[in-house]
Amino acid sequence: MRVITVILIALVLALQYRIWFGQHGVKDYRELQNDLARQEQINATLQQRNQLIEADIKDLRNALEAVEERARNELGFVRPEETFFRLIPMHEEEID
Repeated sequence: MRVITVILIALVLALQYRIWFGQHGVKDYRELQNDLARQEQINATLQQRNQLIEADIKDLRNALEAVEERARNELGFVRPEETFFRLIPMHEEEID
């Protein structure tokens, strides 16, 4: 009877070792959970960025003012009846 008990205890310990430290065990499960959490955070960030881009596209398609503003800021658009002034800040070294 003692031999069977010792064999069963050894078998349970061997199975517990595989569960906790073996391949596809708890360690791998926790690593996969961490990877999943990181990927969900990356996906949330990308989804937010995509929503901003989509809103920008809708604004450019529907509003002429948005197109003009972007042309002014990114391409230096100036209307024919306007005068363009460029203000260059003076550095402290040039003042003396």
